[in-house]
Amino acid sequence: MDTGEFLTVPDVASRLKVSRETVREWLRTEQLTGYNLRGRAGWRISTTEVDRLLTARAGKRRRD
Repeated sequence: MDTGEFLTVPDVASRLKVSRETVREWLRTEQLTGYNLRGRAGWRISTTEVDRLLTARAGKRRRD
C-alpha cells in the first residue's frame, strides 16, 4: 500500500494541466489507478501513481 500523499481528481487535473474528465477517463480505463471512496468523497490517487503515469506516457511519446 502506498503511504505517500494522495490527490483528488481536481488536484491531478491541475498538476497535469488536463481536464477532470480526462483524469476520470484514465481511471475508468485503468491507465491510472486510485481508490474510489464512493459518494461525494470521490477518487484518491497517490502521487506515486501520478509519477508512474507520467513516466509511462513519456516513454510512449519517445517510441512514437
